[in-house]
Amino acid sequence: MIILKRNRFSLFLCILFLIFSCNDKIDFNQYKSIDTQGWQSNKKISFTFDIKDTISPKNLFINLRNNNGYEFSNLYLITELVFPNKTLVVDTLQYQMADETGLFLGTGFTEIKENKLFYKEKKVFPSVGTYIFNVRHAMRRNGEVHPIEFLKGVQDIGFSIEN
Repeated sequence: MIILKRNRFSLFLCILFLIFSCNDKIDFNQYKSIDTQGWQSNKKISFTFDIKDTISPKNLFINLRNNNGYEFSNLYLITELVFPNKTLVVDTLQYQMADETGLFLGTGFTEIKENKLFYKEKKVFPSVGTYIFNVRHAMRRNGEVHPIEFLKGVQDIGFSIEN
């Protein structure tokens, strides 16, 4: 009877250890909801995060949830990464959102698809401190100069940092 209790306790400790050790790879993960009217072209979505590790490389992702109201096969984004010393790095990015047949990429069984889009791979932050990541869309209709005022179909924008 005592051996059975020890085995149960050991099994319980092993399971508990596995549960808590699996979550160490995410340093930062946050989502912000987009208004039901659509993602406004001049509205930056902002994420503030602290960096303490300047040695380990990190993978940075833009996470996006879209529904069937999104009417494009790609997505153009303008990003800004603001360093603690106020240095600014601006990037214009393009992501494929649908395949050749028009089916949305990403994960999800319902009409909502979640996309984990690479922003920076193996990024080593140069200094400790508070960083700001801003993202806005740069979508335009073919032949038009001005951006789409309200981009429909995008529900949430997220940002994550993983080891």
